[in-house]
Amino acid sequence: MSQHGFDLPPKATREVMDRREELAEKACDALMQAGLPAFLDASQDVPGAHIHVESLTDGGVLVEWSTQESLTTAAVDILENGVDPTNLPQAIRHYETVQTCMRDAVLQILASAGFHVERADAHTYGSAVHVKEGCP
Repeated sequence: MSQHGFDLPPKATREVMDRREELAEKACDALMQAGLPAFLDASQDVPGAHIHVESLTDGGVLVEWSTQESLTTAAVDILENGVDPTNLPQAIRHYETVQTCMRDAVLQILASAGFHVERADAHTYGSAVHVKEGCP
């Protein structure tokens, strides 16, 4: 327990982090070979696949798709004003479709390249892809 009275999640060991970083580099290379823009821990301002190494023990390697700022901003601006979830505006439907299609494309590309991948926990990581193991 920390000095503030709550437990902090345990961090992965240096050895585990080294393996994750190597896996992240391989996943990034595989996505770039397929023609997708892919970045290791890059700024979210750049559209493409962003590969992140999570440092918690139950973390791992995550790939999230980032759209151009104009598409993201259009959806966020509408959401900030409140929407009826039963009748979503076209800009939000389009944003969600792009995120879903790109997540599925990343899943399939990495699986085809020999990686063991799955959808990450949506409540924790949104539409990210969890890269569990690399290719031989």
